[in-house]
Amino acid sequence: MADAEAGQGEEGGRREPRARLMQEVADEMDAIERDFGDDYQIGRVITIVEVLRPNEDVGLRVRAGQYPWVTLGMLRAAERIVEGQLSSSD
Repeated sequence: MADAEAGQGEEGGRREPRARLMQEVADEMDAIERDFGDDYQIGRVITIVEVLRPNEDVGLRVRAGQYPWVTLGMLRAAERIVEGQLSSSD
């Protein structure tokens, strides 16, 4: 997400969590529309969110609305995509 947008939805110098998550989803939809045009459907969705707490606790929230083996397959495919992005940036 762009640093210029970092000030949106802030309360007391921190971004309001719901606004941050909604902006991330909106940015992803923009990227999907840019890459796939107008003729597409959204299939399965997985969300992975790092949750930071004031006492420095960190949580990881994973939500997937499909069978666990489908989720694992999607995560493995995503891992290969990210690895490909890393190798192409060298």
